[in-house]
Amino acid sequence: MPTIIARYFLLSMLVISLVIPPVPARASLLGEFTISQEAELGRKVHRLIRAQLEIIEDQEIAGYVRDIAARLEKAAPPQPFPVKVDVVNHNAVNAFATVAGYMVIFSGLILNVETESELASIMAHELAHITQRHVARNIERSKLISIGSLIGVLAGIFIGSDAGGAVTVGSIAGAQSAVLKYSREDEREADQVGLNYLIQAGYNPSGMVSAMQKMRRMQWFSGGDIPSYLSTHPGMDERIGYLRDRINRLDRELLERQDDNSRLKRVQTLIRARYVDPSTALSHFRESGDQSCLVYLGRGIANSRMNRVADARDSFENLIRCDSSDPLFLREAGMFYFQFGDLDKAGELLQKAVIMQPRDTLAMLYYARILSEKGNPDAAVSYLERTLAVIPEDPQAHEHLARVYGKHNNNFMAHLHMAYAHVYANNRRQAVFHRQKARELAVDSLKKEKVDSLDQAYREQAEFWK
Repeated sequence: MPTIIARYFLLSMLVISLVIPPVPARASLLGEFTISQEAELGRKVHRLIRAQLEIIEDQEIAGYVRDIAARLEKAAPPQPFPVKVDVVNHNAVNAFATVAGYMVIFSGLILNVETESELASIMAHELAHITQRHVARNIERSKLISIGSLIGVLAGIFIGSDAGGAVTVGSIAGAQSAVLKYSREDEREADQVGLNYLIQAGYNPSGMVSAMQKMRRMQWFSGGDIPSYLSTHPGMDERIGYLRDRINRLDRELLERQDDNSRLKRVQTLIRARYVDPSTALSHFRESGDQSCLVYLGRGIANSRMNRVADARDSFENLIRCDSSDPLFLREAGMFYFQFGDLDKAGELLQKAVIMQPRDTLAMLYYARILSEKGNPDAAVSYLERTLAVIPEDPQAHEHLARVYGKHNNNFMAHLHMAYAHVYANNRRQAVFHRQKARELAVDSLKKEKVDSLDQAYREQAEFWK
C-alpha cells in the first residue's frame, strides 16, 4: 500500500498529469471537457480528498485560509465555479489545485511561511491554475478517458491496494514527464496571472519570490528526494528569476506594502500546538522569543495533549490573565477545563467564546456537550445543529448530536446521526449498522426522506473506501 505521503503525492500528480491508459473506442471520450463534466469530476475529487485525507475543520484555521482565498478570488475575473479550499493536516510543504474550483492547502505550508503574502502567493498561483483551467485543458486535450473511467483510475491508484503495492515518486515523476503535466507555459501563466491576483488583492508581490526561495531551501521531502511542492511545480529556479525581474520593475509603493500577520501567527500557533508532535511543539514554545499571549496558548494546548495537567492549567490561567477578551483564548481554555472535568469553569468560558464568535464550531461543539451534561438537551441540539450548518461533514458533531438524541430516547435521530458520523469518519461497518437501524425506524415519510439523504451521503463517500 502507498505510504500516506506517497498517497498525497499521487493525488496531486494524478489530478495534474492523468497518467492513465487509453480506453476502448466505444467509451464516451471527453473531447470538449464541458462545465458540467468538470463539475461532476470536481465533486468526485473533492469527495475522494475528504475520504482519504485528514481535513482540518477548525474555523480559526480553515476560515483564515478561506478568507485569503476569497480576497484573491475577488481579484480574479468571474468563474463558473466558486473557489473551495480544504486545509489538510500534514507537514508536507504543499498545495495543489484540482478542477471545478477546488484547492488543497497542507498545514506544513502554513507553518513554514513567514508572512501572509507568502502564503497568499502560493494560493494565488494555484488560483491561476484554476482560472486558466490548466487541469481541465489537459484533460480535454488528452482525449484519453471518460469521466467514469477517470474517477475509477484516480480512486484505485490513490487509495492503493495491498496487491498493487506502492508507486514510487520517481516513477510517477517520470511518467508525468512522458504524458501530461503542467507545461512550462502553464507554470509561467500561473505565475504571471497569480502575481496579478496577488497585487490586485493588496499583497506585497515580493511574497511570491520569497515563498519560492524558501521552499527551494527547505528539506521537506515527499518520499524519495523530491521536495513535495517543487515536484509538482517544476522549473523553480527559472521562475524565481523571471518573477524577480518583473517585480523589480513594479512601483516601489507595491513593494513597500506591509502584511498584518497577526492571524497567520495565531493559526501557526494552533497548528503547531495541536497537530505537531506535542513535545516538539512544547520545545518550540519554550525556546521562542515571542512574548505575546500566543506562547501561553501554545504551551497550554501542547501540555494538555501530553496530560501534563498542572502545567497546562498554569498556561491557560496565564493566557486568560494575558487577555480575557479573545474568543480563541476563551475557547481553548474552556476546552481544557471541559476535558479535565471542571464543567462550570468550562461552561463560563465557552459561553463567552460562542457569544463573541458565533461561527466558531469548536466552541459551539464543546458548549453543546456541556449543556447536554447539565441536562439541557434542547439547547445542546440547537448548538450542534448550528455547528453542522457550518461544517456538515464533521464526524464529531454528528456523533455528539446522536448521543444527545440517544440520551432522550429519540432512537431514529440517534441512529441517523451516528450513521453520518461513521460515514464521514470512513468507518464502513458502523455506518452500515446505524444506517440499517435508522432505516428500520423510518416509519413516516419525513423520516424516510432523511434516510434517503443519508443513503446519498453514504454512496458518495463509500465510493472511495477500500
